[in-house]
Amino acid sequence: MSNTVTIKVPARLHLGFLNPGGDGGRQFGSVGLALSEPQTVVTLSRSREAVAEGPDSARAAAHLDKVRRRLGIRDDHRLVVEQAIPPHAGLGSGTQIALAVALAVRALHDLPPNPRDDATLLSRGARSGIGVASVVDGGVIVDAGRSERGGLPPVVARLPFPDDWRVILILDRGGQGLHGADEIEAFRRLPPFPQSGVGEICRHVLTGLMPALIERDIDGFGAAVGAVQRLVGAHFAPVQGGVFTSGRVEAVASRLERTGAVGIGQSSWGPTGFAFAASEAQASGMVAAVRGMTGSDIEIRIVRGRNFGAMVCPARLDMVES
Repeated sequence: MSNTVTIKVPARLHLGFLNPGGDGGRQFGSVGLALSEPQTVVTLSRSREAVAEGPDSARAAAHLDKVRRRLGIRDDHRLVVEQAIPPHAGLGSGTQIALAVALAVRALHDLPPNPRDDATLLSRGARSGIGVASVVDGGVIVDAGRSERGGLPPVVARLPFPDDWRVILILDRGGQGLHGADEIEAFRRLPPFPQSGVGEICRHVLTGLMPALIERDIDGFGAAVGAVQRLVGAHFAPVQGGVFTSGRVEAVASRLERTGAVGIGQSSWGPTGFAFAASEAQASGMVAAVRGMTGSDIEIRIVRGRNFGAMVCPARLDMVES
């Protein structure tokens, strides 16, 4: 039996809603992609007293306490958040840290993983199922949205992201996307989304994005992602200050597009932006072309898609940590 376990879960891009207004049948529906980095890494150990440390450790400790009580576990633990996805950046930090902690508790106590139930317990996945699906399987994920019965949105498609392709992330350290009460208020203020727009988005996903992944057609993939982003971004622009939350990110994204990057967009409420390239070499050339305009608040990373979910790494130490 292990007395410590490390869990690594991926960040995810939210590429767009299928039904942003949530009207008529299923609500929202999402397209997303698991990323090789950044990731959240938590280590949980048996301990003589409760300890939590590292970035975002207070939130992680609250999740730990809730999962322990649900599973009837009375033991104390040492919880170390070794890496954390930047919060409120559009990369799914809240869902990923919640599920990382839940997976750690279950693995440490030899219980089977149950991310769907744990997501419900920890109040995750209210609008999108791609964060949970990223932890389970990775890849490019399409969920159908919530039904009137509630519960997590079902995943209706999962496709691998080509190994050669690259994602260019544009991170704005000086800003955050809407969250909490501000996010709820923003949804309340949004006008109805036209049903004709829902049909357009679904067409781009079903007949553009998905077959382009299968055929490894990055231009077709980028065109479909870009079309979805324009439709969704225009809808959310009145409450987030524009199609992009961050003007700095928008400027870099536009320049990347001029260098040949495709599928320009913003993940969720941002401020993180993204673009796609066909190879590491192409992505590196594009990034080199925009280095002079980034400024100190902007970080650009070239990352891969991640076609697998959480990594569970149990270990046996000689002593229980105190």
